[in-house]
Amino acid sequence: MASKKILINRNKPDKWNDDTRNSVRMYNDWFLNFAPATYIRERKEAMNVVGNVIMQTDYLHFSVQQLKETPSIITTLRMATTPPLAMARLVGFAGIKPSLLKSLEEGKLPSKMTEEDIDYNLEKILTVINKLLDRELFPWLGTGKKPEEETLKIAEWIVADRLCGTLSNPIIRNEQEKRQLSVINSYLTSKGYSFIETQNVHSVEEMPNGTFTYHLNVPAKTAKMFVNIPIDVVVKRKSNVLGTFPLLIECKSAGDFTNTNKRRKEEAQKVKLLKATYGNNVDFILFLCGYFDSGYLGYEAAEGIDWIWEHRIDDFKKAGI
Repeated sequence: MASKKILINRNKPDKWNDDTRNSVRMYNDWFLNFAPATYIRERKEAMNVVGNVIMQTDYLHFSVQQLKETPSIITTLRMATTPPLAMARLVGFAGIKPSLLKSLEEGKLPSKMTEEDIDYNLEKILTVINKLLDRELFPWLGTGKKPEEETLKIAEWIVADRLCGTLSNPIIRNEQEKRQLSVINSYLTSKGYSFIETQNVHSVEEMPNGTFTYHLNVPAKTAKMFVNIPIDVVVKRKSNVLGTFPLLIECKSAGDFTNTNKRRKEEAQKVKLLKATYGNNVDFILFLCGYFDSGYLGYEAAEGIDWIWEHRIDDFKKAGI
């Protein structure tokens, strides 16, 4: 049974500017109330991480073996240099593959490299870091002495601040996603929908009516293979009036207009793959909060993608919820 075309907001360009203003206001109110407390919490956690790395490496006298045992310390070591090393810069200076550094940042060693190659490349990484260590911040290096407690604390604070600075945007995005999922959860449960765990969903098309789940990988075919398309929220409507395929929801929030317009093609690419696999039966919408202007909205509308604003969540009714 083919689904009816959902028309929620993409066919109302006369309302886009007002909606953008309301959405920006909502995002800013959330950010101003949320960000300081979250940053303080993350900074405390970062200080613990930095302190542990300093102690684990015997006050930053690190070795290849230590990096092999705990690859994730590379993130803190990058922040201990002057200037702090971005991932791309460390890759270039050390002459290593980006995939190697990505693995280390994720806390693991590359699975396809020999032990000898791993040791060789880690040595190159640590040579660069050791050369660029912020020795004014760590004045005990090269003295053979342990740092005084006050000197150590100051170093921990500064490296923790650098670490939080690199992580602030991901922290905010993650918290926004949690909040958006919570908002959708509250709305759906108020309408009588039941949450089911993702592992209990064997097929997106066979979800029970009146249920929803989070972070479901929906398989889609490319020219050469099947790939998993991650979907934030999948809802199987109570009624099949709009078709049997579930509603696929992508949660999106943004604190500036630049990044949204840079990344606006991502949703269109997802929809293209999904429709190539499941036909025009696919219902894919965006759940927006923040800085989404007419340029972004016009692009998505032209691609046939509709959206619901968080500040007007009752529009889910128009999507058959």
